[in-house]
Amino acid sequence: MSFYEEYQKYKEIDIDDVFARVTENDVLRAINKESLEVNDFAALLSVQAGDLLERVAQKANEVTRRKFGKVIHLYAPLYLSSHCENECVYCGFRSSRVMERKTLVPEEIEKEAEVISKTGIRHILILTGESRKNTPLSYIVDSVKILSKYFSTISIEIYPLTEQEYKELVSIGVDGLVLYQEAYNEELYKKYHVRGLKRDFEYRLLSPERAGSAKMRTISIGALLGLAEGRKEIFFTGLQAAYLLRKYSETEISVSFPRLKPQGGTFTAPYNISDKELVQFMLAIRLFLPGAGINISTRESSQLRSNLIGLGVTRMSAGSITVVGGYANKQKGDGQFTISDKNSVEETKNMIISKGYQPVMKDWQTL
Repeated sequence: MSFYEEYQKYKEIDIDDVFARVTENDVLRAINKESLEVNDFAALLSVQAGDLLERVAQKANEVTRRKFGKVIHLYAPLYLSSHCENECVYCGFRSSRVMERKTLVPEEIEKEAEVISKTGIRHILILTGESRKNTPLSYIVDSVKILSKYFSTISIEIYPLTEQEYKELVSIGVDGLVLYQEAYNEELYKKYHVRGLKRDFEYRLLSPERAGSAKMRTISIGALLGLAEGRKEIFFTGLQAAYLLRKYSETEISVSFPRLKPQGGTFTAPYNISDKELVQFMLAIRLFLPGAGINISTRESSQLRSNLIGLGVTRMSAGSITVVGGYANKQKGDGQFTISDKNSVEETKNMIISKGYQPVMKDWQTL
């Protein structure tokens, strides 16, 4: 059974009613349990749990330190191309947007890698718009071969692939996949994704399973918060992460919490996700899935990211630039979204140290 089938079963449940029936005792019971069930997870996402965040945070801190210690892993994103064939109404790279598009050539990729590696970062996340025409798999393969000279861990955030294509990338050293479902509300998903291969909700939803079957070492999923009602989106994110943890026990599963940020155009997030709600969602995931990683990117402010350390976070991006060619060539232009935390890698490291944690630049070496 795939997660899509499990998703269909939960879609029939009135999730709003489940949240509404949660009592304070339900929340306290969930906090005190060592192994949570789905109804406990729902309790921690409820409005009732919002009044008990301090209690939840204390437990989350305890669980995180026990499972992961006091370390924060750092990585940097590298945008290789802004070409995209999808029409996603919320995205700065959407196909209809008039903008200067660019795809890095091998020499430019090498220069970007040299600049990033000098910061000490050894985990790179490569990103592209979703265009098989401009960035075919062969382009990704060639890019990975260049980057592997500089980085010990290479993750991808590109268009969904077949299982065989994921296997090919794993065989040359790619060990991480980042792929956001964007919206778990299937009806809204079709509204936001007007044209392109990304419009296929089920194919995207099952991409992490194809990567898991291909023996990808790490898989990170998430919803783009602001596109749909937040509590329900995190509920389904948690369900998918739990499913992946059960099915691929040797794979490290992580959850990201990207909030929709300003991008080129007039689209405004229809659902506001407050800082308090973001913290609650993160804490709920931590207690529901003690062994899952939690990622917070530079979409969030440096102050908020600092305050989140100790509450479940295990990985952060640092020194991020979302413009293609922005590291070495100082390329100007449109990034995919607006960055909030503009601190350098060194400043991010110092912030983590000031919180009593250890920044880790390298956590894996592919043999």
